[in-house]
Amino acid sequence: MKRTILLLATMMALMMSSATMAKKVKSVQQTDREYWCSLAYRMAQPVLENMAKGELQKNMQTEFSPSFDNRNRKVVYMETFGRLMAGVAPWLTLPDDDTTEGQQRRQLREWALQSYKNSVDPDSPDYLCWGVAGQNLVDAAYIAESFLRAYDQLWVPLDEVTKQRYIKEFQKLRRIDPPYTNWLLFSSVIEGFIAKAAGQREYDEYRVNSACRKMEEWYVGDGWFSDGPEFAFNYYSSFVFHPMYLETLQAMIDAKVNSRLDYQKYYDRELRRTQKFSIILERFISPEGTFPVFGRSIPYRMACLQPLALMAWYEKLPQDLTNGQVRNALTSVLHRMFDKQQNFNAGGYLTIGFCGSQPETADWYTNNGSLYMTTLCFMPLGLPSTHPFWADAPEPCTQAKAWNGMPFPKDHDWKDEIRTRDKW
Repeated sequence: MKRTILLLATMMALMMSSATMAKKVKSVQQTDREYWCSLAYRMAQPVLENMAKGELQKNMQTEFSPSFDNRNRKVVYMETFGRLMAGVAPWLTLPDDDTTEGQQRRQLREWALQSYKNSVDPDSPDYLCWGVAGQNLVDAAYIAESFLRAYDQLWVPLDEVTKQRYIKEFQKLRRIDPPYTNWLLFSSVIEGFIAKAAGQREYDEYRVNSACRKMEEWYVGDGWFSDGPEFAFNYYSSFVFHPMYLETLQAMIDAKVNSRLDYQKYYDRELRRTQKFSIILERFISPEGTFPVFGRSIPYRMACLQPLALMAWYEKLPQDLTNGQVRNALTSVLHRMFDKQQNFNAGGYLTIGFCGSQPETADWYTNNGSLYMTTLCFMPLGLPSTHPFWADAPEPCTQAKAWNGMPFPKDHDWKDEIRTRDKW
């Protein structure tokens, strides 16, 4: 009898202990925002901590496509820095606080400001390879984009010498003739930033307006752009077209430029097109947290969904999409992509691949600096934790609703409602 009582007491103690442990595990489970922050910090920390010390080019563990071309391999560092900063810039716009996230954010901002300075200082070991290859135009555009996304926090605090160095480096890139593709927007974003930061006398109006006109010619409808005169089925409408076209137009509005183009009308029309495309991207996300893999540059990973993240950060999600639905969809993809696969090398830098280390997915221009495009999905971190994007309850994505007999919005064409003509 005593043995039975002792056995029962032991079992009860174990059950109580297990219940207590379960409660503790549940209590320390990350929120969606904490998970996003942990990933963003994991990607940014080794880059910015090293670059702030002038040691990125010394310490970064690099990786290049098996078919990498003969360009200067130092482009890897400019790609890493520019693309990373374009992704985390919105997060760094939030005010400081004493939370764990706030401390990480403050540290990243301090590192970033020193890294910006080093990247244009000829005496720094981490001076970037400005102007040595056409590729520099691409990644200078992402640096300019990062300034546009966090102008007051990342551009304004820089010292005047550093600012003038940036303007001069940006202007020197005019000698690069961009291919007749999405590259026109790299020029226009840089010139738009120059107009905003240095004044209308310093920017090249033609590079902006010609790019805008081509975007209108290459828009094929229902949110999609043709990448040049011929349509290519890939994610470049996500990687470049929608975000950089919107940001070019917004920069011209901010700079109060008066040209033949009515930038506000162009912006309003492009915003609506981006909203339509964000609907398409959300519908690409499966109940399992996957989305279709097609087209070139697929190692850019989460950048495929950039317009959806951009609309969330802008607080301009279309009526068919809720904050809880978009956050839940993007979080499910992040977990599916980053929780178990080998996405980081021993030094903490991204590896070439889509979902893990998959070097065979690389294009001839891919290096592991290119992959920091994936941080472009982190833009909603620029919304405070109390915002509905983070505070609303999670909702199933459209595909989960459709495949489980739940009501879901019917998709339809979005026709342009705004017409533009030259002002003179």
